[in-house]
Amino acid sequence: MIHEVTAKTLLSSSKQPDPWFGIKYTMNLYRGCQHQCIYCDSRSECYQIENFADVIVKANAIDLLKQELPRKRVKGTIGTGSMSDPYLPLEAARRLTAQALEVIAEHQFPIHALTKSDLVLRDIETLRVISRVYAAISFTITTADDELGKQVEPGAPLVSRRFAAMAQLAEAGLLTGVLLMPVLPFIEDNPANITAIVTRAKDCGATYIVASFGMTLRDRQRAHYYAQLDRLFPGLRPQYERQYGTKYSAAARNARQLEQIFREACERHGIATRMPFYEPAPPLGSAAQLALF
Repeated sequence: MIHEVTAKTLLSSSKQPDPWFGIKYTMNLYRGCQHQCIYCDSRSECYQIENFADVIVKANAIDLLKQELPRKRVKGTIGTGSMSDPYLPLEAARRLTAQALEVIAEHQFPIHALTKSDLVLRDIETLRVISRVYAAISFTITTADDELGKQVEPGAPLVSRRFAAMAQLAEAGLLTGVLLMPVLPFIEDNPANITAIVTRAKDCGATYIVASFGMTLRDRQRAHYYAQLDRLFPGLRPQYERQYGTKYSAAARNARQLEQIFREACERHGIATRMPFYEPAPPLGSAAQLALF
């Protein structure tokens, strides 16, 4: 189901940009997610989303953004997609992300969009305007195989569609790359999958791949994930329980080996393993002032 709410605020701020994605301000236009990935960490109790199959739409999000952006004294990257994909299927009709990008472009703020959807191509011209400051579009890709992707990310566009979108963004001159995370133990943590993702990303114009070899497993997230393992991969749940118990995180079985394979593949293909961040221009006159001293 889809519910509308009136939000009190839209942008949350951190003191410093986060070291993984360079995000200073977090913007979630929706809560809950139609993609229904079996591993999603946002199901966890701490996020207080009672039913993750429901999507909450922040009906006044654009008005809030217009109010909040001019008050930001520090220009930093706005990140969207950490709690709910900004390009859910309903975004095609609701257009909250499209409108938000137009406001961001008007105020000349940088953006980092994290998504699993090729719907981002609809906003390519607005993103090109924002890219005069800084724009990055990162696609979450955990497998190179469409059939496996349909199992673990049943509501998301096919992996092949994400790669095709990446190629179009790169051709348009936009900064784009891959978030290779999570890597599901016993399912995706094999060298063939990792090298296939790197190779395909290179072919589609990715300039970076940010990877993390494992997944989180906490409270409601774990319960949902284990139920899906029973349905989709019979026999895997006992292996998880023996290997990880009630641990917060579940590292890939051969994480160090996979990371080495990943880094070597990226080096061969000339792909960075960290993404380039937005760097604000120094204040006018700062060079001259330094010269005085």
